[in-house]
Amino acid sequence: MERAARKAAPRLRRDFNEVQQLQVSRKGPADFVSMADKRAEQTLFEELKKARPDWGFLLEEGGEIAGDPAKPRWIVDPLDGTTNFLHGIPHFAISIAVQTPEGEITHGLVYQPLTDESFWAEKGRGSWQQDRRLRVSARRDLADALVATGVPFLGHGDFKEWTSIFAAIGPEVAGIRRFGSAALDLAWVAAGRFDAFWESGLQPWDVAAGILLVREAGGFVTDFRGGDQPIERAQLLAANDVLQSKLHKLLATALRG
Repeated sequence: MERAARKAAPRLRRDFNEVQQLQVSRKGPADFVSMADKRAEQTLFEELKKARPDWGFLLEEGGEIAGDPAKPRWIVDPLDGTTNFLHGIPHFAISIAVQTPEGEITHGLVYQPLTDESFWAEKGRGSWQQDRRLRVSARRDLADALVATGVPFLGHGDFKEWTSIFAAIGPEVAGIRRFGSAALDLAWVAAGRFDAFWESGLQPWDVAAGILLVREAGGFVTDFRGGDQPIERAQLLAANDVLQSKLHKLLATALRG
């Protein structure tokens, strides 16, 4: 996974530098970014296919590609944080995960091409940033917690739901951040930079690797009902055990209201 991500990264870095220049053009860089996304995905596909020829894929751009049904499949987002990339904001990542035929995520990688930060996890072996072991934040009080989220926007998300949750959580915590890449948000929860994260409406390629990173770093990830199906329900709440419990109560109360 790391080799594939590092193969795709140089082109993404070059394209990012180019898209910053395209900001001044009248047409804008949207078509260019779409091509950057697809080129990165093609590189990742080729490298991963070379390594595991009989595995299937779930790709953000290319959709599902069947493999041996008895073997795992790759879940790939070549550019999580596309809107940031489009606007020349240096916060985006490549996300790759391995999912078994039973639906379990066993390996995950979130790689930030601009900072060369590699966050990876293997089930039962922990979460790591390069060769440094990661642990979720040890904070216990909501008043000390920095919480990340994603905000609904044009054509995406439930504004009423999000507003209710924000109104419940916002007054209780030290701060709320929206940086625009769910994959990096979850990697940063695993690294203890963020204390918690919530969002709904996310796709499997946005969060598969990040969920494993948080869990292998000692954190808890649930859907909004407190269940263990965040990918299936497209709802995600992640934190350490104490904060997860406290935030879930606030979130559940907000949704009942």
